[in-house]
Amino acid sequence: MDQCVLALGFFDGVHLGHGALLRRTRELADEKHLTAAALTFDTHPDTLVRGEKIALLNTPMERIGLMQELYGIDEVRTLHFDRKTMQQSWKSFVRDTLAETFHAVHVVCGEDFRFGARGEGTPEKLRVECEKLGIGCDCIAQVRLEGQTVSSTYIRSLLEAGETARAVRFLGHRHILSGTVISGQKLGRTLGIPTANFQIAEGILIPKFGVYAAEAVFDNRRFRAVVNIGTRPTVNGKTVTVEPWILDFDGDLYGHTIQIELIDFLRPERKFDSLDELKAEIFRNAQQVRNM
Repeated sequence: MDQCVLALGFFDGVHLGHGALLRRTRELADEKHLTAAALTFDTHPDTLVRGEKIALLNTPMERIGLMQELYGIDEVRTLHFDRKTMQQSWKSFVRDTLAETFHAVHVVCGEDFRFGARGEGTPEKLRVECEKLGIGCDCIAQVRLEGQTVSSTYIRSLLEAGETARAVRFLGHRHILSGTVISGQKLGRTLGIPTANFQIAEGILIPKFGVYAAEAVFDNRRFRAVVNIGTRPTVNGKTVTVEPWILDFDGDLYGHTIQIELIDFLRPERKFDSLDELKAEIFRNAQQVRNM
């Protein structure tokens, strides 16, 4: 494993606050001619530390892709988070994990970064211990936007409330959902609205049920899309699915992995009195997307 400049955090959502850390990591790596790397965990620490199940904004692969594509990170290194990791002393984390295992020459963290057993490690302790080891250390201030601190927790609350456009501003990119297209009821096809259905991965946050303006990305192509997230009450659906109607596309996507980039929330999901009424409303939503 190469020596590196290493960004520290979980990076759920890869939002503007994370971006400040990752940009600094890329800058330092270029200056030092080193690998720009980020260290994340395979499980959200709060799952074990606080016993809380956190609905994540991204899958691990989505998180890695965003860090690489948006901020030029060369490598995303993943640390298994279990009870042994949780109980590791903060000094051991710096010396054994950062220096010995991941070969960090310089580390970059946020001012709220906590690590080690009982969260006793702080950015100041990190800086002092790194100095003893000859490792550089940068601490990045929290990013604020429109009077609000940018955080994954806040962005989750926006997506759950259907405030998608605001969430996108705080993310610094469109919110993404991805999955493998599965066979559905094929009802949309009979209505002239063929959809490419997939289910949200387990553990990933489900945005507010409703219809969204989006883009669908697959096979290095992009198409505008109208996306329904929910249970399809008009046809008595039971499971939560993502159903994009990919505009101006005609083809079979079963078994393909597609990515949906949510742009804005158009309306809540609701039960219509008839399929004709549902169809008319979806066509109206499609025109909204085309006009955006």
